[in-house]
Amino acid sequence: MSNIPSELKYTSSHEWIRPEGDNEYTIGITEHAQELLGDMVFVDLPDVGDEVNAGDDTAVAESVKAASDVYSPLTGEVVAINEELEDSPELVNSDPFGDGWLFRIRISDEAELANLLDGEGYQAVIDDE
Repeated sequence: MSNIPSELKYTSSHEWIRPEGDNEYTIGITEHAQELLGDMVFVDLPDVGDEVNAGDDTAVAESVKAASDVYSPLTGEVVAINEELEDSPELVNSDPFGDGWLFRIRISDEAELANLLDGEGYQAVIDDE
């Protein structure tokens, strides 16, 4: 069973969301998602300043098995990217909820937070797969 930290929010497409304050949220892919993908070889991140909408394919995680789109769970502006992943994409595998984060956005619509799953809801998504 995958690790699902209860303090985070999730999407059914396997992204996690962590509040950072000031309407900023860090986004990454879940432990379950990186296990399905396998060893990361490249991560294509958005540019700082990009405007993204909830549901937009915003990044790409490429592994030895496949390339997978990463969707923005919220609408807003990209304010930071994890530049460490350029040289060390394997951080997504070794620490998906920590050093393997992908990007941070400043959201523009707090109402979208209601669409996110809690840990139990995300576990149900995994169980249904």
